[in-house]
Amino acid sequence: MFSHILVPLDGSELAECALPHAIVQARAMGADLTLLHSLERNSSSPVKPVEWHMRKAQASIYLERTAARIKPSIPGVKTALLEGSAAESIIEYAHGNDVDFMVVSTHGASGLTGWNISSVVQKVILRSYTSTLLVRAYRQPAFPVTKYEKILLALDCSGRSESTLPLGTVLAGEDGAELILAHVVRTPDMPRRLPPDAEDKKLKERFVEKNRAEAGEYLRQLVAQFSSDRVSPSVRLLVGGSITGSLEELIEEEGIDLVIISAHGSRNATDRPYGSVAMNFIVYGTAPLLVMQDVHHTRAPRTRAEEAAGESSGH
Repeated sequence: MFSHILVPLDGSELAECALPHAIVQARAMGADLTLLHSLERNSSSPVKPVEWHMRKAQASIYLERTAARIKPSIPGVKTALLEGSAAESIIEYAHGNDVDFMVVSTHGASGLTGWNISSVVQKVILRSYTSTLLVRAYRQPAFPVTKYEKILLALDCSGRSESTLPLGTVLAGEDGAELILAHVVRTPDMPRRLPPDAEDKKLKERFVEKNRAEAGEYLRQLVAQFSSDRVSPSVRLLVGGSITGSLEELIEEEGIDLVIISAHGSRNATDRPYGSVAMNFIVYGTAPLLVMQDVHHTRAPRTRAEEAAGESSGH
C-alpha cells in the first residue's frame, strides 16, 4: 500500500485529469496527498524579478484554490511550489519527501499531441523509479471518475506480478468494483525457412495447452486466496501471439477502468525501470495504467547518459 501520493500540476485542465483518480486512490489507501507545481524559468531571456514574483504568486494561488476543491474529499491535502525544470523538480521532490506513488496526466499545458505521453511525463516515468498511475488525458469520461467499475490485473505467474494483488483487492473492495485477473499464454515462435509441418503444429499445440493448464490452476489458486466478502475476482485466460496485444483487446472489450501491472515480471530483468510488457502499456496503452515499481530509486542502475552528464545516482 502507498502512504504519500504526489500529483504534479502545471495549471492546465489536461493535467488536472489526474485529480479525480488521485482522490479515489488516496481515499482507498488513507494516504497523504500533495499537489505540486514547478515554475520553470525561460532560459532564452533574463529573469525579470517583478514578473517572476507575480508568476510565483499566481502559482501559489492556483495550488491553494485547487487544494480547496479537494479538501472536502481529502481534508489533509498539501501543496508544494518549486522552481526549476518540471521533470527534475518532480523527481527530486518525490525522492526527498518519501513519495511512494504518483498520479500524473499524460498531457498538460503543451496540449494534446500525437504522442501518447508528453516529454515531461516520459522523463518522470523513466527516471523516478516510483509507482505511478498514468491517466490518459485524451480519453476522459463524460463525468469525472469517482470510483472504478472494472479493474484488471495483468499477471504472468511471477511473484513480482503478484505484488499488484493487495492493491487491486483494496481498490475493488472500496467501491465494489469487479476485479479481473488476466493472463496471456503466448503462442511460441517457430522461426524456420519452411512452413511448420504437422508434427511441429502438434508440438506447438501441446506446449500451449500445457502452459494454459498450468496458468489456469495458478489463477484458480489466486482467486481462492484473495476472495472475500467484499471481493470475488474473476479470471480471463487468453492465448495469443502478443501479450500486450491480447490484453489491449480484452481491455477494450470489457471496458476496463483501471489496469494494474508490475514494472517487472517473470524475466526479472531489473536493470531498466520497466520490463517490456509494462513499457509497451506505458507507450501504447489507452486505459488508465497503474504501474507498481518494484525497484527503489536508490538501487536503480545509472544509465550511460547519467554517467556522461555527471549526475548523482537516483536523480
